[in-house]
Amino acid sequence: MRSRLVLVPLALLALALSGCASASPGGDATPGGGACEYVESAGAVKEVAFPDAAGEASGTVEATLQTTAGDIPMTLDADRTPCTVGSFVSLADQGYYDDSPCHRLTTSGIFVLQCGDPSGTGRGGPGYRYGDELDGTETYPAGTVAMANAGPDTNGSQFFLVYEDTELPPSYTVFGQLSPEGLAVVQEIAAAGVEGGADDGAPATPVTITGVTLR
Repeated sequence: MRSRLVLVPLALLALALSGCASASPGGDATPGGGACEYVESAGAVKEVAFPDAAGEASGTVEATLQTTAGDIPMTLDADRTPCTVGSFVSLADQGYYDDSPCHRLTTSGIFVLQCGDPSGTGRGGPGYRYGDELDGTETYPAGTVAMANAGPDTNGSQFFLVYEDTELPPSYTVFGQLSPEGLAVVQEIAAAGVEGGADDGAPATPVTITGVTLR
């Protein structure tokens, strides 16, 4: 997986794309772990303020990725993953995801569209990293919205959208669910395949996030 998505065949370890640094943040960002800890990291693509570390996000957040392939609505679970949703909302509010390509599509073994790096290289991030929010029960059926990473506690800005049931180890924070309409858009993107006929790479149909709306 290029860059942070280190897609290792099996566990796809790579969906991990996250990004930014490799060491653990040192703070507990698991559900019920208290304040979130966002740690400075290399690889910043855009200058953004760090999210609120209070970890006060709660309830659900309705988000829509506005893309060149169509709108992708999704519901984010801030009760289960307050630090992840807090980071996503903060980045969206600051326009971090605007004009950001979805740089990776996989069509064999794992079935995901990966987005969240404005550089489009798979190596970029927001300039900070934070801990996983996992309880070991994570699964990745079609419609799942989860964080990519480069190993434990290396979440940044990159995330993936699952368009077909995918088997992965419970190592990727699940923070939302696509609406049926959003899933249909991602499935249409996947149906066009990967550039050059490969099974892992840039989507044959270029997809750019033009903005994110939240409510």
